[in-house]
Amino acid sequence: MTSQNRSSLVLDTDSYKLSHFLQYPPGTQFVSSYIESRGGALDRVVFFGLQAYIKSTLLAPVTQADVDEAEAIAQAHVGLFNRAGWQRLLDRHGGRLPVEIEAVPEGSVLAPHVPVVQIRNTDAEFHWLPGHLETALLRAVWYPSTVASLSLACKRVLKRYLDETAEDPDAVLPFALHDFGARGATGDEAAGLGGAAHLIHFLGTDTLAALRVTRAHYGEPMAGFSIPASEHGTMTSWGRANEVDAYRNMIERFAGPQKIVAFVVDSYDLWNAIDHIVGDELKTLIEHTGGRVVIRPDSGDPVTVLPRVIEHLMARFGHRVNAKGYRVLPDFIRVIQGDGIDLDSLPRILQALKQRGLSTENAAFGMGGGLLQKVNRDTLKWAMKASQVVVNGEVRDVFKDPVTDPGKRSRPGRLAVVREPDDSLRGLRVEELGGRENLMRSVFRDGELLVDDDFATIRGRAARELSR
Repeated sequence: MTSQNRSSLVLDTDSYKLSHFLQYPPGTQFVSSYIESRGGALDRVVFFGLQAYIKSTLLAPVTQADVDEAEAIAQAHVGLFNRAGWQRLLDRHGGRLPVEIEAVPEGSVLAPHVPVVQIRNTDAEFHWLPGHLETALLRAVWYPSTVASLSLACKRVLKRYLDETAEDPDAVLPFALHDFGARGATGDEAAGLGGAAHLIHFLGTDTLAALRVTRAHYGEPMAGFSIPASEHGTMTSWGRANEVDAYRNMIERFAGPQKIVAFVVDSYDLWNAIDHIVGDELKTLIEHTGGRVVIRPDSGDPVTVLPRVIEHLMARFGHRVNAKGYRVLPDFIRVIQGDGIDLDSLPRILQALKQRGLSTENAAFGMGGGLLQKVNRDTLKWAMKASQVVVNGEVRDVFKDPVTDPGKRSRPGRLAVVREPDDSLRGLRVEELGGRENLMRSVFRDGELLVDDDFATIRGRAARELSR
């Protein structure tokens, strides 16, 4: 049996693919396939996650135990198994995968319908292998790329409102959206990959799994940061009569010069907590921490509640009008809205703040399920399709073109990606390069990693999008 801590590449596929090795034309030698987003909810796609998959999975050779286990399961499950093919992989290549994977650089921002990954077998005996890997390879790409794309979309919204209402948008933006999504993700792997994808664009996270992914696979010692913060359980454990003591404990234990602390204030009566506890009993203590206290309302409609919370705090602590004409709380106090945030609600909240003359810099936002979980493969319509085969030495372009859904038409040929004069990326056939640089580069070949980008480089590529 394989180790419980390691998945088997032989079985990391769909059941129907177990029979595909018998379905290609006789004499098939090579199969080339590619991955792209075919459109969907967002107009920008951020490519991310392939390097993590290569390092965590593809670099480990297939073992005899993997093949033996897969044969037992496949025979009982569908009644056949490519024993000869996998045994040949062990004998001829020592279990290392005879495929080449090309990809655009991670962190690239592109439009839908531009290829991001291309795979082809390097040994003619293993034409069936690229197709077998589709399930795992597509999954490794679509999820982190979709979260990275969603996070970028949020960043673009936040940047627009910060540019309009804040004096120093660049100082606020990196921590404007905090990842609260770990508990809502389907598992530790999803939390890590999705959380890492978010950290391409922001520096705030409570998803520790993301830090492990960026350290292990992208060489980043510390990709994101957080602060001491409370939950309802720690607050309500003091009892309703001692609510002020719960808040005072947070301030006295964690606040101080250059420090930030956050605590939730809606356990009972939000408005009493803001007006009388935070804004009266603890007012002097908060004003003199030398750092910042962040108030977290955690219930109600944020479009209406958040502006009111900020204005209640301004009534107690005062405000200034910044150079752009918007009201701003004193630097020692801010608000974080961590409930009900997604790409739909975020611009509505920011517009509500703006309409009331409140700068976006008064608040940060925490996004949980809306960031890491409320996505699927169809959010950006990800697909992997064969585009070229070689049969008995004859090169054949292949594609699908369903009359019932032109949006699913796939590309023929071996593909390349180029940067256009307007800085956008475009996919085309390799034969059409005409001397231009192909941004599709080989990142994996025959069991070896060929490109090892650090996280700072990936962040830099994505940051170009906001500077355009």
